[in-house]
Amino acid sequence: MKKQDLRILFKQRRKELSLQSIEKFNDLILINFQKLPIPDIKCVHTYLSSFKLGEPETATIVKYLQFKNPLIKVVIPKVDIHGGRLAHYQYDEQIELIKNEYGIDEPKGGNNVTEDEIDMVLIPLLAFDSKGYRVGFGKGYYDKFLSRCRKDVLKVGLSFFEPVDKIEDITGYDIPMDFCITPKENFIF
Repeated sequence: MKKQDLRILFKQRRKELSLQSIEKFNDLILINFQKLPIPDIKCVHTYLSSFKLGEPETATIVKYLQFKNPLIKVVIPKVDIHGGRLAHYQYDEQIELIKNEYGIDEPKGGNNVTEDEIDMVLIPLLAFDSKGYRVGFGKGYYDKFLSRCRKDVLKVGLSFFEPVDKIEDITGYDIPMDFCITPKENFIF
């Protein structure tokens, strides 16, 4: 299937999930995440998951990483709509969040973090395939961001669903993930 068709299909599949299923799937994703062979991570970049968008929960994964390393730096994105890029800010409980044009929480400001400081990225997605390519929301923010990260950055997707066989319209701008965590299993690419 093509990306646009997959976006429509998986947005609908998310809407059809019950609250109980979402809670169960989030618990299973956390359990499976804990099984990953993760090296020493000093800086993790994460999206702030949106219940409205039906995204897998990132807060519990971040708390797990903070438990493993209390000094870990947590970084969240801010969308620069006019520049078509993401800016990155260190996150803590006191940071002021505002809704952006997409209705997603992001930092109002804070301490900038450069891409080369980041060791792991938790990547939002709607669908993914058996080769680690993903379908996002179609603006290309994460592919542009990942292209500027270090080559050894760990790219980890979170999905409530299993992979599709193939995304038909992959381009040279699409960057594959290293892992995708689902409620059933971990996929390593």
